[in-house]
Amino acid sequence: MTVATVSLKQALEDLIATVQEDPKAGQLELESSTRWVERLVCEAQVRDFPTIRADEPELLGGTNTAPNPVELLLAAFGTCQEIMYAAYAAVMGVKLDAVEIKLKGNIDVRGLLGVDDTVPPGYSSISYETHLTSPEPEERLVEFQRVVEAHCPMLDMIKRPVDVHGSLVIERK
Repeated sequence: MTVATVSLKQALEDLIATVQEDPKAGQLELESSTRWVERLVCEAQVRDFPTIRADEPELLGGTNTAPNPVELLLAAFGTCQEIMYAAYAAVMGVKLDAVEIKLKGNIDVRGLLGVDDTVPPGYSSISYETHLTSPEPEERLVEFQRVVEAHCPMLDMIKRPVDVHGSLVIERK
């Protein structure tokens, strides 16, 4: 039986049971590799999927051929929330017809351009509005939102400092 033939609820319940039995089964190491292509265009590779491109708008020196990385962060956050709504709806038995999330991020480019070192180079704020289409009572949906937001990995990573390590490898041609 493949994941495609198992209901979402059953697949998630099986995963929960597996991780409860063996916590190490829940430890994942996810990977991606990226490479600069030209000008400000880059490509990211994740598993065996087609590459994901990133660029900057013309205003920031790019060619506007793809979203920029901070826009991709908003997209990743929104889609992570939607996945969590779908997953928790299945597990909690919440009737959910549609989920749409509208996101906005505010950034002051003086930080990323090095014009003012007191200005952070990233977002100063992110706001989002979740639209749920559901016949469920409002109080159940409010609790549902609380559960989803308490367990969303992207929301957690945006709000909580994450330990990040980097290294430099110099190659010469």
